[in-house]
Amino acid sequence: MSILTLDHDLGEDVDGKELPNGYDLVKYFCENTLRADKIYLHTDNPVGRTNMYETLLAAQRRGFIDEDIEIYHYPIKENKYSGD
Repeated sequence: MSILTLDHDLGEDVDGKELPNGYDLVKYFCENTLRADKIYLHTDNPVGRTNMYETLLAAQRRGFIDEDIEIYHYPIKENKYSGD
């Protein structure tokens, strides 16, 4: 079983330029018809989480990624540091 767990915000490079983020990976994943059995979104960024989640669901509906991939709007394990 393959599991993909995604964060959205991945920081900046040494020059302060934003690094590619989890949403960039989601777009690459969908465009290249990649495969995971389960995908979890563990980011604390609510906008990033929604963008990644909705893009993955739309890709499933449109046939870009397999219908049987389980996509979860939450982390695989509760984040005890997030304050939730």
